[in-house]
Amino acid sequence: MGGLDGLILPLEGGAWPPGEHSFASRPLFPGVLPDWVNNHVAQAVIGAVLVILFWLWMARGQSVVPGKKQTFGELAYDFVRNGIARDILGPEFRKYLPLLLTLFSFILVNNLFGQFALFMFPTFSKIGFAWGLALVAWLVYNGAGIKKHGLFGYLKHATLPAGVPKFLWPLIIPLEFLSNIIVRPLTLGLRLFANLFAGHLVIVVFVVGGTMLLSTADQMGTAFPVPLLNVAGVVSILFSFAIFALELLVGSIQAYIFTVLTAQYVSSAIAEDH
Repeated sequence: MGGLDGLILPLEGGAWPPGEHSFASRPLFPGVLPDWVNNHVAQAVIGAVLVILFWLWMARGQSVVPGKKQTFGELAYDFVRNGIARDILGPEFRKYLPLLLTLFSFILVNNLFGQFALFMFPTFSKIGFAWGLALVAWLVYNGAGIKKHGLFGYLKHATLPAGVPKFLWPLIIPLEFLSNIIVRPLTLGLRLFANLFAGHLVIVVFVVGGTMLLSTADQMGTAFPVPLLNVAGVVSILFSFAIFALELLVGSIQAYIFTVLTAQYVSSAIAEDH
């Protein structure tokens, strides 16, 4: 549903080299449904369904002595509950735990789509999806702050650190407003997008380049005979497996970082002191 179609088509006579068209979305039902109903939206929906089904499955058949399934589910749940929510948010972590668990699960599943042949495309290498989640985080942490402090109290809390001399207020207030209200969601989404986009782009280069080198039958000048090009193609394909492994690690880390930062932003918004 994702990147491989964008890689294979250029080799069959389309546009070469791979570029932005390798990340292009394809409408699922052109002329019938709007163009935004595309393969990548479907991929995100599949990710959401998988997350819901996974946690429903994990919630069934709970017992005092856990089996393998329950143990795995509890490990995943405790990782977010104890390692992120409780440690960062403190006593108020329970009300935000469902959000944080959902964010982590949804981001992880969509990042892992880049490793599977059916998809071969990490959903968040499309920046709109990344900024969509960043908008959710922005609404949650600002909403939590407004609920805790009131609108004007929260604006003061978010833009005026305690102990700042009055003569510095004209400088500090705009900077803090820009940092806490405007820049946070932008960098939150951009960080997720950039890591997934860059990783998929590197995979495109090694997989497509290696395939071309392996299939070439023409000598490139006098310095690169066909056998040497084929060997380079094999090396490129083998190295791409290392890149896939690295992307598996990066996708997991980015799911963790996004969730941690969301929890941290909520924590700072509801804290008594800025």
